[in-house]
Amino acid sequence: MSPKLIVICGSTATGKTETAISLAKQLNSVILSADSRCVYKEFNIGTAKPNAIDRQIVPHHLIDICHPTETLTVADYQQQAQTLISDYHQQGIIPLLVGGTGLYIKAIVRGLKIPRVSPHPELRQQLQSLGQNQLYAMLQQIDSHAAQKIHPNDPVRTLRALEVFYVTGRPISQQQGENPPPYPILQIGLDCQPEILQQRIEQRTEKMLAAGWLDEIKYLAEKYGWDLPLLATLGYQELKQYLTGQVSFQEAKDLIVLHTRQFAKRQRTWFRAIPEIQWLDAGASDFHEKIALLTDNIF
Repeated sequence: MSPKLIVICGSTATGKTETAISLAKQLNSVILSADSRCVYKEFNIGTAKPNAIDRQIVPHHLIDICHPTETLTVADYQQQAQTLISDYHQQGIIPLLVGGTGLYIKAIVRGLKIPRVSPHPELRQQLQSLGQNQLYAMLQQIDSHAAQKIHPNDPVRTLRALEVFYVTGRPISQQQGENPPPYPILQIGLDCQPEILQQRIEQRTEKMLAAGWLDEIKYLAEKYGWDLPLLATLGYQELKQYLTGQVSFQEAKDLIVLHTRQFAKRQRTWFRAIPEIQWLDAGASDFHEKIALLTDNIF
């Protein structure tokens, strides 16, 4: 059966955006972003967000859908993405789901069942005051199945499991699982040789800086304050250190390249564990021909 959703995934700086735009033009399709930072307004340059021209050429969705001070949960993202996919299917359009946020993509292609519980700051604060050891012991009593899957030293997942229980009255393990969509999905993973990826990361970092990345960060810090959580994410954190006098400009650039390469390695490990993904070398001379082979017979 022809796919009703095409996924283009892989590590950062492997050319997912360019590939997706080219393919979307050929298929008269649309792009659904699967990037956990592109959902935030005003964070543009450092997130490698598609520019205005690209977004005019091909319709893009799930970009700029919340403010930097808001929290978009995976459940929120999943709900919006599933609605868009359904809408485009009714129009006879095959959407492209494009990005490097593995959990966003997994939420769609596996149909993850996610408890729709928003963060409760006061409850979290009360729980955190007890300490991780006690919280994990509580989780073992409340939800032993969840505790078996969560490491005793993982405070984030422990806290979330307890939060879901106290808000809903039901263990998180009873609310999780998968409900895969009924339509076929083609998953394409982009990869490239380490030395080529290093070059791409270095070139992209320089391009972002030339585009005014530092000015973007100054504006965001002035508007929201230096303690805005998004300013502690990849790239923004290192340049924030430079702007606050903690490192030199060259040190900040070197750190961005290093940390981006490390992040790309983690992304690659995540996606490589998914057997359904068909991998292509983005740096190969026959890359475009192989993309064509995968997608020529879709209709």
